[in-house]
Amino acid sequence: MKYFKEVLKYERKYRKFTVLNIVFNILYAIFNVLSVLAFIPVLSILFGQEKKIAAKPVYDGLSSAGDYLKESFYYFISQKMENEGEIKTLLFICLLALSLFFFKNFFRYLASYAITFLRTGIVKDLRDKLYHKVLELPISYFTEKRKGDIIARMTADVQEVEVSILMSVESIVREPLTVIIAISIMFFMSVKLTLFVFVLLPVSGFIISSISKKLKANSVKAQQETGTFLSFIEETLTGLRIIKGFNAQKVIGTKFLESTTRFRNLMTSVIHRQTLASPMSEFLGSATIIAILWFGGNEVLSKTSALQPDEFLGYIVLFYTVLNPIKLITTVFYNIQKGEASAERILQILQTENPIKDAQNAVVKDSFDSKIEFKNIWFKYKDDYVLQDFSLTIEKGETVALVGQSGSGKSTIANLITRFYDVDKGEILIDGTNIKDISLASLRGLMGIVTQESILFNDTVENNIKLGKTDASLESIEHASVIANAMEFIENLPEKFETNIGDGGNSLSGGQKQRLSIARAVLKNPPIMILDEATSALDTESEQLVQKALEKMMENRTSLVIAHRLSTIQKASQIIVLKKGKIVEQGKHEELLNHKGEYYKLVEMQSLA
Repeated sequence: MKYFKEVLKYERKYRKFTVLNIVFNILYAIFNVLSVLAFIPVLSILFGQEKKIAAKPVYDGLSSAGDYLKESFYYFISQKMENEGEIKTLLFICLLALSLFFFKNFFRYLASYAITFLRTGIVKDLRDKLYHKVLELPISYFTEKRKGDIIARMTADVQEVEVSILMSVESIVREPLTVIIAISIMFFMSVKLTLFVFVLLPVSGFIISSISKKLKANSVKAQQETGTFLSFIEETLTGLRIIKGFNAQKVIGTKFLESTTRFRNLMTSVIHRQTLASPMSEFLGSATIIAILWFGGNEVLSKTSALQPDEFLGYIVLFYTVLNPIKLITTVFYNIQKGEASAERILQILQTENPIKDAQNAVVKDSFDSKIEFKNIWFKYKDDYVLQDFSLTIEKGETVALVGQSGSGKSTIANLITRFYDVDKGEILIDGTNIKDISLASLRGLMGIVTQESILFNDTVENNIKLGKTDASLESIEHASVIANAMEFIENLPEKFETNIGDGGNSLSGGQKQRLSIARAVLKNPPIMILDEATSALDTESEQLVQKALEKMMENRTSLVIAHRLSTIQKASQIIVLKKGKIVEQGKHEELLNHKGEYYKLVEMQSLA
């Protein structure tokens, strides 16, 4: 139960609720056993077997404390029967039993009340930690994982841990306590009979554990399959336009059907084995009771046992109260085995090491003073190097454009300077300091990013613009919107800056979304700007508006521009032409055209297009 123990480490924060739960469960267990023992005198009265003790018992020390308490109780009952008669004594014992049942259930409620804070607290902490871990992990982690699988771990797996493991925590405390107290009293009543019980119980334990192993294996597969079909749902919602446009509903639907069928088959097996736990443990318990009835009944009838018939019946009832906790313990064991699979999947994320993190003595850098240097950079995503021995210097105030065919390594340079990925060989320096020695927060604080795809959130226009500067005033937000040429369409929105732009900004056009992205970068006001094909997805009119906004934004800034449309970079300080991860040409627009090399070919191809 390695992962179960890992989940329970989150309990430390809620220790007071654990202590309260244990205290209330001890009281519950005591009253549970006492409520059963209170019926033995009732049986004695009904069957005419009551023990009449005339002399008051004497306390002889701790070793005989059990006998003293038992004899004292029977002395009290004897006195009551003599003074008030059998009917009134029976009524008294019934009321006593009722009081014991009341306190038993009262303490059970208090134990459950306390453990609820523990359960809901751990679930919240797990979800929070998972979410923050997702924010912390590098971009590379998510290129190798399905989004649906990550969502499944944060939703279905956390839910499974709550239902299967955390709901079992109380039973782990309560039921063993009940068993220990009950068996201690059973030992006191008859050592021989209780030892006989101990011979029978391990047999049932072995049968149950053999079934639970298969349960865990199928639970792991079922939770993995949950991630698969959640991925299908996420991909379907994202690509619905393409699915419908290509009449691919049947193809996608078949894949989803195959996944849900696999999930159904796995869950059917899991549930069948899980539901087997209760009837199996009940049958084994009943078989044990019948064996005790035969063995103990023989002892009582042949007068070889110290137990009287009424005490033997009380013993059977007491053992029956042990059966239910044992049955619950086996069910809990099954549940924990099922929850272990989900706990494992959650902890796989939480225990993932982030290779991109701050150095031990990371420098906090809050200004950019002279230059950015790429020195002999080598980088690969998987097997083949995307950049090979790449070197480049960008002076402060320069606009450097990177051009080249798809896959030449342009976007990779943007990913490396922001430390979304780390270089394999070489180094990147800002003002002579290796970016690995600069804290991630201050490094990214020096940069503004505008990407090809406008990433906006289901929130107001204002909140989307001030994402990187949450304390910005409305005046500065408006100023940034003017620079980004966004003010004209914002003014026409129903609630202006308070308008909610929908999921991913879907209520806006491509050009409007891109201008909001630019406004967000302008408001942050960073000294270094990275533009990753910021106009390539736009129509001509939108491109012109966005290009003007970009030119305003890049004034007096150091800019790294990754360009697809070459018409947008003619004013760049220098243009770097990349091919298969290497620089093949660099210079200004006119120089490169006159050279009639790779850049010239690219311009010619776009002109023809």
